[in-house]
Amino acid sequence: MANPLLGPFMVWARKLRHPTLFKLTAVAFAISVLWPFDPIPFIDEIVLGLGTLLLANWKDRKRVDDRVIDGESSRP
Repeated sequence: MANPLLGPFMVWARKLRHPTLFKLTAVAFAISVLWPFDPIPFIDEIVLGLGTLLLANWKDRKRVDDRVIDGESSRP
């Protein structure tokens, strides 16, 4: 069941793209790891949610096909 306190934050974070989402995830993870107490409520859940969104937005780029089509030169 989704946490009602984190729901609006995750809806907002779902709109972010890779560079911004990665930076936000890295900062939240650093806060979670470096401070021994919990400075922000639910920081661990926020990091897990942001990590999930980051992996969901990770797309494979199309590979360049090196095959030569009949009748074409392999030189540029």
